[in-house]
Amino acid sequence: MSRLVLALDQGTTSSRALLFNERGHVLATAQHEVAAHFPHPGWVEQDPREIWEAQLRAARQVLTAAGVRVQDLAALGITNQRETALVWDRATGEPIYPAIVWQSRQTAAICDDLGRRGLAEVVRDRTGLVVDPYFSATKVRFILDAVPGAQHRAQRGELAFGTVDTWLLHHLTGGAVHATDATNASRTLMYDIQAREWSDELLAMLDIPRSLLPDVLPSSGAFGETAAEVLGARVPVRGVVGDQQAALFGQGCLEPGQAKNTYGTGCFLLSHTGDQPATSSNGLLTTVAASAAGEHAYALEGSVFVAGAAVQWLRDGLGLIATAEETEAIARSVPDTGGAYLVPAFTGLGAPYWDPSARGALVGLTRGTERAHLVRATLEAIAFQTRDLVECLEADGGRPLEALRVDGGGCNNDFLMQFQADILGIPVHRPAQREVTALGAAGLAGVASGVWASPAEFCDATTSGLQVFQPSMSAEERDTRYAGWQRAVERSRDWTSE
Repeated sequence: MSRLVLALDQGTTSSRALLFNERGHVLATAQHEVAAHFPHPGWVEQDPREIWEAQLRAARQVLTAAGVRVQDLAALGITNQRETALVWDRATGEPIYPAIVWQSRQTAAICDDLGRRGLAEVVRDRTGLVVDPYFSATKVRFILDAVPGAQHRAQRGELAFGTVDTWLLHHLTGGAVHATDATNASRTLMYDIQAREWSDELLAMLDIPRSLLPDVLPSSGAFGETAAEVLGARVPVRGVVGDQQAALFGQGCLEPGQAKNTYGTGCFLLSHTGDQPATSSNGLLTTVAASAAGEHAYALEGSVFVAGAAVQWLRDGLGLIATAEETEAIARSVPDTGGAYLVPAFTGLGAPYWDPSARGALVGLTRGTERAHLVRATLEAIAFQTRDLVECLEADGGRPLEALRVDGGGCNNDFLMQFQADILGIPVHRPAQREVTALGAAGLAGVASGVWASPAEFCDATTSGLQVFQPSMSAEERDTRYAGWQRAVERSRDWTSE
């Protein structure tokens, strides 16, 4: 029996493919960047064709690099940027509008209208989410309004909606499969997370035809097969999962109370809550966690919209750095930020503020503020935003978090990880295997195809090695710095409201 699993990791900035063996070791990897477009302030869009073409190139290249035949694959798993919305022609597979990315604020007016109609409570009750442009449903409404005739075409069943996983599945299977998993469905604002089905009540709220929607399947299970011409032979697709839930699974967080934080384009803290949904009183979201057929799992989630994207801004927008890697040495070159704080609310603020009208702010500047201070303030902002989330999680749970598991590209920065431990006052645990998002997708596919007999066996086989960052900052200094951050956040809020 084959023991190799191919993971497709379609993220906000790139499409990647990784080949894993049964020990969770990466045998080969390939990656292609995907451009983002900003047609108006606060808008973020991508080309759906570029997403697919970049993903296909990566998948083919990783098999060639590993010298592996397609027939040697046990299964394929998909993990993806969540909430990003696409609508396409069912017959041709052609998108009718650019993909509206999860970060985009272009549906703020639609959200405001839902709020005025008093629908926030029913949204929270059914979905565990808040009314915010972050989620997919208002993006779908925007597309149907923006493209002439799209509403009527949708009602006639000619169009399909999907998050990125569904878009990839459509092309991988030659249009044969129109499906998603429950983790992605739970981020659309259209899925009832307790009934575990699309909600007619929520669809009516935005006049979205049910015929647009994909089937919702367990994260670990059968999603069809790739068309032979895609990779050269048919491959079973046995796992589909949103990127943050993939990381939760890949980190081995299978029990209530276990939490991880992913440092990517955004920053996402998830804590497993067991087989029943838990409600936050502090601005966190209730969401579905990855599971196999017949099982239910949930998590509490805090979402930060801009984390690694702020480092990209330093590089591409301001030209202050050449690479993200050099920020560590630059940040260490100064003892502190000189009192400066950056609030990277470039597309509003996520949890726990949920303020789409917030905008970025750089405060506390003096004539002595230099490049290194701004670079350090950018990294510290990522850690401060994470503390915002951890404080909410601890308030909801009524107990302190004992340690934080970390992953994502940002966790490779030792300065950031040490400052994170310092500002939280708890140990930060970094695994030896950093590719936990792709590993989670591979694990779910591998469990469904028999590579691993159970999630527990997968975790036992693939979890090894841990680096621990211990806090060294005094409680007084920690709280003083965090209080400064909170003051800076207040100055960024409610910026674009009339």
